[in-house]
Amino acid sequence: MDMDLKDLMEFVQTTARSVGAEISSPWFYLQFGLILAAAGIAYAADAGVHNRVDMSSVANRWPLPLRHFARVMVSSASTAVFTLLVIISRVVMYHATWPSRSYLLMVAAKLGLAWLAIRLVTSVLRNAFFVRLVSIVAWFVAALSILGQLDSTVDLLDSYAIVLGGLRLTPLLLLKAGALLIFALWLTNIASNFAESKINSTTDLTPSVQVLLIKIIRIGLLAVAIVIALGTVGIDLSALAVFSGAVGVGIGIGLQKIVANFISGIILLADKSVKPGDLVTIGDNTGRISAMKTRYISVAAGDGREFLVPNEDLVTQKVVNWTYTDKNTLVKITFGTNYDADPKLVCRLAIETASAHPRAQKGKPPNCLLTEFAEAGMKFSLTLWLADPDGMDAVKSDVMLALWDAFKREGIRVPYPVREIRVRGGALPVETTVEVPN
Repeated sequence: MDMDLKDLMEFVQTTARSVGAEISSPWFYLQFGLILAAAGIAYAADAGVHNRVDMSSVANRWPLPLRHFARVMVSSASTAVFTLLVIISRVVMYHATWPSRSYLLMVAAKLGLAWLAIRLVTSVLRNAFFVRLVSIVAWFVAALSILGQLDSTVDLLDSYAIVLGGLRLTPLLLLKAGALLIFALWLTNIASNFAESKINSTTDLTPSVQVLLIKIIRIGLLAVAIVIALGTVGIDLSALAVFSGAVGVGIGIGLQKIVANFISGIILLADKSVKPGDLVTIGDNTGRISAMKTRYISVAAGDGREFLVPNEDLVTQKVVNWTYTDKNTLVKITFGTNYDADPKLVCRLAIETASAHPRAQKGKPPNCLLTEFAEAGMKFSLTLWLADPDGMDAVKSDVMLALWDAFKREGIRVPYPVREIRVRGGALPVETTVEVPN
């Protein structure tokens, strides 16, 4: 305990002497003057940049993360100019005189770089926790570098290791791998979003092929980013072969449904049996496909609900695709009349009513058939063609209401079941009660 206190006191005294010698040196005031001059030039440059550059139109056509990058650089022009000028001054003095005579410039340069790094990284982050974490790490690294303890801290983090097979895991290796993975995934997201915008703007590709290409590009870029990031920090990927058996067992047992849905999604995109925008019926649910994901498709029902159907169900179950090869849709309406009506008149009224609907196709006229002489009356089948299956039920309701009005005008009645009870050879037993007067 006494030795630790003694070492601490010696460190404080040595630091105080170094600071005193630094302040009393004329080089300190030269550095301080250069820092003030750099700050003044940076302030003037920042005012000029903001007067000449419209922040709302900076890099509008760039991908979103790069747009943030450009806007942060413009908004932080003073810090960038200040840091650049200080670094130039530091390099000139470092080669012109002793390195210790430009120590203050080095401190200012590192603080400026730390501030720029924080602004740039946090500009693409939306999570407050990660923003705070990046800020703390950046300032901590800058402080260690200024105090000259960065190399010793790095050696300390690299001294603790866990060996798994041929892989040596250290805290330093994990930190490097994590930082590089985050950076690589950020670049991958930029590249994949750029490729997605270009593919979606191409009119020569069908929607299913566009989705398939986008997924392949995202998966490929993700795999390349992981391999490059791990290889950069010195992780031998062949050492990870030890875990391949366990991963294979996990996929085979615990992730089989996820893998099945993923493979089914690739099959659906390749065979084009369904694609975004198709009107489908899956079981009792009908709606348009709004999105095709890796694990499921999203079917918008039109009433605010959205069904998430696993891809495997579309491959293994019956799916009705109303717009697979042709959007023309046949609407069938069945109805009945009593035997007093003229069936020819009924068919003519039904055809005229269906033809009057604004969505009925003119090139394919409606048709009405007498299908059955039933016990309660005659049964008819009315069919009409629509150019698009959207709103089939609404069209059917409109035609039936108009047909009801036409039947009312012509005196045609719609049959309904009537039950008669006949009693032969006697009377129904009736219970009677006799009230006895008091």
